[in-house]
Amino acid sequence: MDNKPGARPGTGKDQRKQQVSVATDTLALLNHQTDAVRAELAGLQRNLADVQLNLSGLRATELREANEQLVLAALHAETIAENAVGHLDELARSSQHDALTDTPNRALMLDRLEHAIALAQRHRTRIAVLFLDLDDFKQINDTLGHAVGDAVVQLVARRLEAAVRHSDTVSRHGGDEFLVLMAEITQPSDAALIGEKILAELAAPSRIDGHLISLSASIGIALFPEDGDDAATLITRADAAMYNCKNQGGGNFQFYSEAIFRARSLPRPPEERDGSSAAGQNSAMRTLRDANEQLVLAALTAQGLEAQTAQKHERQARFMAMVAHELRNPLTPIRTAAGLLKSVHSKALLEAARELIENQVRHMSRLVEDLLDSARASTGTFRIEMTTVDLVDVLGRAVEVCHPAMAARQQRLTVRLPPGPLNIPADAVRVAQIFCNLLDNASAYTPRGGEIVLVGEPSDHAVVVTVSDNGVGISPARLPTIFELFVRDERSLAIRSSSLGIGLAVVRDLVEAHGGAIVARSPGENLGSEFVVTLPLYRQSDAPIIA
Repeated sequence: MDNKPGARPGTGKDQRKQQVSVATDTLALLNHQTDAVRAELAGLQRNLADVQLNLSGLRATELREANEQLVLAALHAETIAENAVGHLDELARSSQHDALTDTPNRALMLDRLEHAIALAQRHRTRIAVLFLDLDDFKQINDTLGHAVGDAVVQLVARRLEAAVRHSDTVSRHGGDEFLVLMAEITQPSDAALIGEKILAELAAPSRIDGHLISLSASIGIALFPEDGDDAATLITRADAAMYNCKNQGGGNFQFYSEAIFRARSLPRPPEERDGSSAAGQNSAMRTLRDANEQLVLAALTAQGLEAQTAQKHERQARFMAMVAHELRNPLTPIRTAAGLLKSVHSKALLEAARELIENQVRHMSRLVEDLLDSARASTGTFRIEMTTVDLVDVLGRAVEVCHPAMAARQQRLTVRLPPGPLNIPADAVRVAQIFCNLLDNASAYTPRGGEIVLVGEPSDHAVVVTVSDNGVGISPARLPTIFELFVRDERSLAIRSSSLGIGLAVVRDLVEAHGGAIVARSPGENLGSEFVVTLPLYRQSDAPIIA
């Protein structure tokens, strides 16, 4: 190493040593600081990992709780939908009943009368229409007031319902007028007995708003097929008989006759036509009154037909709204449960979601099948392939299908069938559908541990099958209409609110498509019910057909 001029020997070497020493100390300090930073970073990473783990656990807990809430919300939504269907059913019922008396209104009465006429034509039986008008009702309204008059009308409705049979229908026709439909009678005296019973019921004194009131009425009776073969004619002729009875003093009943028709249609004698005497004037007044009554009746009939058409359109619109609502109801819980399947890890929740989806899919499938059958029934497009069928074998298969549901409810099923065969001309699939529906209906409305009985026995040229139970029974108000579409008993709704009221209507139409008949009976509420099906036995003349 060269020495610079003027430098002291050894000074440069010392400086370099000093610089190396300083650099070493600085490097050591930097290394120490680096280690400290590394340690701090490692700590931060550990803390971050802990935070992420905690957040992940918290998020999983929150998601699980949210999923549980979604399942509960879906189940709650299903309950709300069922309640909404119940309210819709109540709305449909109120639109078919008189607001004051809660009896069927004109439109519903016309529907029932037309249906009764169709059945009577098919089975060659009689029906009776009773037209009732209270005597001196105007005096009650004028002297005691309209509030008492309304109470009297309500009282009359209840007494009429008490006087007639469970299978009969009482309808308020307007004002103080009522119609009674006796859907099945064997002879005219059956209607006369009901007429006498009605008059006796009305004559019993009753106290209304402090007033003791005893009522009387004039009743006209028209018979099918003797007095007419359509609803309007029967009502008009029962009304004519009623007016004839009222003109004779009232407080009685009278059958329609050709004499009444002639009295209303024949011309008056000359001395009555020219008004030359008081008797002639009275006769002319009666003629004018009769003509006016006929005009009023014609106008009321036209109004009734118009109202009937409007009611049918309204019912169809309400039914379509109800169907859309019913089919939409299961979709929300299905979507919710399907979403849960992707994220839920709880085995219990996964099972609940799967069960929810299966239940809703079964519900939708049942609705669609019922709706298709109701459409076929209303249009008469059931496809019936008639062959020779052993009814005992078909009933056995129906029992096999329905027995698991009964066993789940711990219900006892008793089957009493002859050894067979009982050959009938029938579509085996459709006949099985008839008795599956009846057995399923009996099971649904029979409590746990209840009893269901299926009995089949041959008759002269037919076989009679009875399905009975000891369940909730059928209320007297619903028994006459139990086979109509969309009819549901209010008490039954609490048990089977998802039903659209289609099954029994389909059963009736299938039974009648096979040339048979079905009757429903029930001794009263909580006393069970009984459905009796009669089907013709096979004859050599029966040939396979497709209907």
